[in-house]
Amino acid sequence: MSRTVAIVGAGIGGLAAAALLAKAGHRVTVFEQAAQAGGKAASVDLGGYRFDTGPSLFTLPDVFRAFFERLGRDLGDFLELVPLTPLCAYEFADGTRLNSYSDRARFAVELEAVGVASAAELDAYLERSARLWEWAGELFLTRSLHEPATYASRRGLKALLNAARLSPFANLHAANARAFADPRAGQLFDRYATYNGSSPFRTPATMRIIPHGEYAFGGYALKGGIVALPRALERAARELGVEFRFGARVERIVVENGRCRGIEAGGAFFPSDFVVSNADVLSTYRTLLGQPNASEARRYARLEPSSSGLVFLWGVKQRFPRLQVHNIFFSGDYRAEFEAIFGALDMPADPTIYVNVTSKVDPGDAPPGGENWFVLLNAPRHAGQDWPAAAARARQAVLKRLSRALGCDVGALIAEERIIAPPDIERDTGSTCGSLYGIASHSPVSAFLRHPNRSRRIGGLYFAGGSAHPGGGMPLALLSGILAADLAEKYES
Repeated sequence: MSRTVAIVGAGIGGLAAAALLAKAGHRVTVFEQAAQAGGKAASVDLGGYRFDTGPSLFTLPDVFRAFFERLGRDLGDFLELVPLTPLCAYEFADGTRLNSYSDRARFAVELEAVGVASAAELDAYLERSARLWEWAGELFLTRSLHEPATYASRRGLKALLNAARLSPFANLHAANARAFADPRAGQLFDRYATYNGSSPFRTPATMRIIPHGEYAFGGYALKGGIVALPRALERAARELGVEFRFGARVERIVVENGRCRGIEAGGAFFPSDFVVSNADVLSTYRTLLGQPNASEARRYARLEPSSSGLVFLWGVKQRFPRLQVHNIFFSGDYRAEFEAIFGALDMPADPTIYVNVTSKVDPGDAPPGGENWFVLLNAPRHAGQDWPAAAARARQAVLKRLSRALGCDVGALIAEERIIAPPDIERDTGSTCGSLYGIASHSPVSAFLRHPNRSRRIGGLYFAGGSAHPGGGMPLALLSGILAADLAEKYES
């Protein structure tokens, strides 16, 4: 039966839900406060330099391929994937440099050449990561953890039988320290905790599952930048009949007698049979539903938010052949870095620096002879800090480290600049506290604490996006939209 659907937000999760629900025959309208689709996956231009301002690495391509197949489309008709070789260039505090590769043998040669890890250590680690994926990866990502039917399935029973083998009560850093004799290798794999905005010293060792997605299935850039993904999803949705209303801030989700009846945007009421909120979970309850004291909102507010990010967009007047598309310059004291972020809620004095240079894939992203640097630092959530002062201190630390590493005065080469701090992320994306991934994964049961994709208390209300299950990052955000759409099809038919 055809129903009228309102989607709140045109992030990746909302776009996925919109396209699938339109494919199922529903009349779908997406309401987005910004002028374009994408949510955190946005793009800006500064004086001839183009920057992606959010996600920067495309992983788990089969998730996206299967999604487009469900729409009766082919991924290759919408996106051009560029395999990254190497995946990332790393530099440690002692000056050691190495490249990572999805080709395990090549990566092992690289690690052994600089004395960071042996091939045997790498093989054992990645085999363990693969087994974790086999035991629970698909279940945790592609099924709702809040629907009883999940645990009656073959995959559900398999995950339950292997629960103890997932190491939920050890932390990632401890597991990595046992796996590698050299602490530099441990730091390299500790980094994967930041893929969901967590500390490696507090997130469960289960997160050893994350590298499997990158080393088994590869990492990619997208021609046209990561912003090409939301543009492709919007195009597919439009072809299926989805209507988009940009510059339309949703002010309220209307609930009567315990059920969604539509949304209000721009002072007008738009009736709908059900609603998918791609907005932040807490913002949905506090602002859109006007229920800040709802049990779901109180429970979620007690959970620790994920980290945020401090971003410098730098248009640089020189090219650096030694830089790759993705580059990591590690801090000298990783533990102190995360204690500052999650303990003191302050920017670390010695931050790990991530530099993404998309002009190495798309030369048009920078003027001739230049490069576009997206520089990201792990940052605490916004909690009233003096961000202009914190950003100024961090900027000096970054320039000092990069100038030393690259052998030149980087600051003198910056032609264009924009700073994006956690309050800006909170304002522009609606993410509570500017957290990039909703809640941090600092509990053995973190996966179960994320908000369900279906409200059991409010009929006709579904959730997608990084603050809902299964979490943040582009593949997971897409899967959240798929789950929301599938649950709506189940319960609204």
